[in-house]
Amino acid sequence: MSVRVRLAPSPTGNLHIGTARTAVFNWLFAKHHGGQFVLRIEDTDLERSKPEFTENILDGLRWLGLDWDEGPLYQSQRMDLYKNAVQTLLDNGLAYRCYCTPEELKAMREAQKAAKQAPRYDNRHRSLTPEQQKAFEDEGRTAVVRFKIDDDRQIVWNDLVRGTLTWKGSDLGGDMAIARAAKPGEIGQPLYNLAVVVDDIDMNISHVIRGEDHIANTAKQILLYEALGKTAPEFAHTPLILNQKGQKLSKRDGATSVSEFRNLGYTAEALANYMALLGWSPPDNEERFTLGEAAQKFGFDRVNKAGARFDWDKLNWLNGQVLHDLPVDELLEKLIPYWKAAGFEFDAERDRAWLVQIAQVIGPSLTVLPDAVEMSRALFVQSVEYDEKAQQQLAIEQVPEVLTAVRDKLAETSELTEDAAKDIIKQVTKELKVKKGLVMKSLRAGLTGSVQGPDLIQSWLVLNARGLDKARLEKAIS
Repeated sequence: MSVRVRLAPSPTGNLHIGTARTAVFNWLFAKHHGGQFVLRIEDTDLERSKPEFTENILDGLRWLGLDWDEGPLYQSQRMDLYKNAVQTLLDNGLAYRCYCTPEELKAMREAQKAAKQAPRYDNRHRSLTPEQQKAFEDEGRTAVVRFKIDDDRQIVWNDLVRGTLTWKGSDLGGDMAIARAAKPGEIGQPLYNLAVVVDDIDMNISHVIRGEDHIANTAKQILLYEALGKTAPEFAHTPLILNQKGQKLSKRDGATSVSEFRNLGYTAEALANYMALLGWSPPDNEERFTLGEAAQKFGFDRVNKAGARFDWDKLNWLNGQVLHDLPVDELLEKLIPYWKAAGFEFDAERDRAWLVQIAQVIGPSLTVLPDAVEMSRALFVQSVEYDEKAQQQLAIEQVPEVLTAVRDKLAETSELTEDAAKDIIKQVTKELKVKKGLVMKSLRAGLTGSVQGPDLIQSWLVLNARGLDKARLEKAIS
C-alpha cells in the first residue's frame, strides 16, 4: 500500500507547537515509507480563518524543513464536494434535517444537566414526517443536517499507537450535525467531521496521524466512512504535549507557536529535533539527529501513549549543540540581525573578519541566539561600565599594579597574538609574584566590565583589533 499522510491545520491562529509536532510525525512516517505528505488547509471557519494565519503556518513548516508533496489544498474551495456527500447521506436515509431551535437545544441540555445526564442530542427529529417537516419550514425554521448514529453500535479499530480501541455509539452524543443550518431545500456549510472524511477519501489518505484529542472524532468518522461506502484509513493518535505539571501546554507555560520559538532565537534544526523526541524515542536512544536521520528509524512502535512533557532544558541543550557546531560563517549570518537590532555599530561587509572573531569567541557559550547581544556587548561598545563584582575586583589593592604591568607590556608588544597575550599574563604573574587567577580576573574586569564571560584571551584579541583594550586598561587603572 502506498503511504499517503496529511497535515490539516486550521488557519485560526499561528502554527502551534502541537500541530508542528503532528507535522513532524507525519513527515517522518511518510519519508520512512517513501510515501507522500499532503498539506490541507481546513479553512471552513470563515469568521476565524485569516490569510495571515495561513501564511504563518506555511512559513513555519518551510522553516522547520517539513516540505510537502501536495498542496496546500483549501477546504473553502471544495464546498460542492462536501455538499454532494451530505446529499448522498440524505438520499440514502442515513442523515436527516433537524429543525430544533437554539432555545430548544439549550432547554434540552439544561434538563439533562438537572437529571445529571451527559449532554447529548436526543434525536427528537430523526423520524419527522413530511408534514411535520413542512410545518417547521412554514414557521420559518432552518435545518441542520444530522447523521444517524446507532446507540447500540460498537466502533472498534486498531490504533497504531494505542492498540485496539472501542467506542460505544451511545457515547458519541446522539445523532451528529454534519452541516450547518440552512433554508428549506438547501444544505448549509458542512462541518468538520464530514469534511475531513470526504477530503481523506478524495485524497486517498492511507494513514491519519493526529493528537489523542481526536479519538472521539475518529469513532464518528469511521461511521461516516462506512456510510459513504469507503474503507477507513489507519489511525495513529499521538500523545498530547504537556507542561512540567502534566497539564496541557498553554500560553502560561511560555511560547506555544513555532514563530514564538523562532523569535526567541531557537534554530529550526533544534526545534524539529526536539519535537521528534516529544513522544518518540529512537531505537538507538540518540537524542540529537536531523529529520532525515530520524525518518530512517521512525515507527509508531516507539511512540509513547502517555503525554509528552515539554522540557525547556532539553530544548536549550539541543539548541546550544546546534549553534556550537555551526560553521562560523553560518553562525555569523544568524547573529548579525540580533547585533543590528541591539544598535551595535559595524559594517557587515567591511568588518566581516572582525565579526567572525566575535562569533568565534561567543559561539561556544551560546544557548539561544539572543544571548549573543549581552555576551558580545562589551566587544562592540567604546567604553564599558563595571558591574558590582567587577568593581569589587578592581578595588583589590594589588589590581592597579597588575593592570599597569599588563598595559606596559602590551605597549612593548608589536602585535598581540594569542601566544603574546598568554606570555604577558605569564610574565606579570611571575614578576609581581601574584596568582595567575588574580591577573586574569582583573584583566577581564578591566576589559569587559565583568568577571565572567567568553574566553578571555580571544575577547582581548577582539578588543585589540579595534584598539579598545588600551583605553579600557587606562580607565580600569584610574
